[in-house]
Amino acid sequence: MNSLQRDFLDRASAEAVKASHPFPQMAACEAALESSWGNSQLAREGNNLFGMKQHAHPIYGTMTLPTREFLLGEWKQVSANWVNYPDWRGCFADRLATLQRLSNALPHYKAALDARDAETYVRQVSQSWSTDPAWRTSDGKEFLVKLEALAHDPQAVPIPGLGRALKVLSFYRDYTAPPATT
Repeated sequence: MNSLQRDFLDRASAEAVKASHPFPQMAACEAALESSWGNSQLAREGNNLFGMKQHAHPIYGTMTLPTREFLLGEWKQVSANWVNYPDWRGCFADRLATLQRLSNALPHYKAALDARDAETYVRQVSQSWSTDPAWRTSDGKEFLVKLEALAHDPQAVPIPGLGRALKVLSFYRDYTAPPATT
């Protein structure tokens, strides 16, 4: 992890704490993944670190940007309305409020919010957060490079979101590891 990445995680963790996130360091690592370390256009221009689409009843402003969505078994280019936050704290607070609001409809969000540790939190939230099929894994140890890989392994049982969780966990472990001594 380089110093810019660590600075991003420090800043994001601090904002997640201010937004009362139960696992602020893990939330910061999720934000790093979802926003390309704060370098995505959505993050730079809209303080949107999680790819949050605009809500039915907007609280914050809206940005319309092109995106790719996996619809009916294929990737399609579409325009989408995204939340434009005033700052990172608002982004973290809205993400947490969204998880809470949807926790009755999506049991993985409830399990994430009820988690006793950060690893359980991210494994649970990841099962419903992203619909990208590339985030599935067959055994929890290797990322699938392509969805077609599943077709060649009859014993593979895809676990939705596990690839995302493992990637976020790798950031988290790097971030929270004690400094190496030389």
